[in-house]
Amino acid sequence: MELHTGHHLIYQLFGMNVNMDTLYMTWLTAAIVIIITLAATRGRSLVPSGIQNAVEIVVEALLAQFKETLGPKWGQVVSVLLTMFLFILVGNELGLLPSPHILTSPTNDLNTTLGLALVSSFMVHFVALRNQGLKKHIKHYFQPFAVFFVINLLEEFTKPITLAFRLFGNILAGEILMEVLYKLVPVGVPIIWLIFSLVIGLIQAFIFTILTTSYLADSLREE
Repeated sequence: MELHTGHHLIYQLFGMNVNMDTLYMTWLTAAIVIIITLAATRGRSLVPSGIQNAVEIVVEALLAQFKETLGPKWGQVVSVLLTMFLFILVGNELGLLPSPHILTSPTNDLNTTLGLALVSSFMVHFVALRNQGLKKHIKHYFQPFAVFFVINLLEEFTKPITLAFRLFGNILAGEILMEVLYKLVPVGVPIIWLIFSLVIGLIQAFIFTILTTSYLADSLREE
């Protein structure tokens, strides 16, 4: 039984191997996110309904979490966090359609998840430098004692790696199992797993965003 999930359409571009299917699906995901946000914000009413209501429920739940975790300076990063959540959520769900050789999740490619994790890591350091300055930011690597410098430094490298592999592994495994079920039991069982996978895609988007939020919490504190 041949599986398409995890295989990529590779092209040579400027001497580099580029997974073109991932690139196309990344653009599609971004376009869907833009369409959703425009549809939810255009013609807003005091009594929301339809897509506006659905988006507001999700956004309000996330904003409450951001405020609690990040404190009074949460507004500095909220737009990036919301965009990250929506992109990962939409990207995760695209691969659940029964067409693994046409539509796949961009998040089933380690290049995508690692890119998202590096953006998360970069944002943590950028916000820390902006709020604390270079001296305080470097100083925290030597806390609570100077001997902890190596451990604290290694932690900065392991955070994006674990973020990337957690998301990549969960999404790829779910899509592989989905394709296997469609081939072995085309009726019934795949629908149950599809519903379960929709929830998993939501949970993984939430976990990635909340972990990034927790990393940012220290960067937004002046002390």
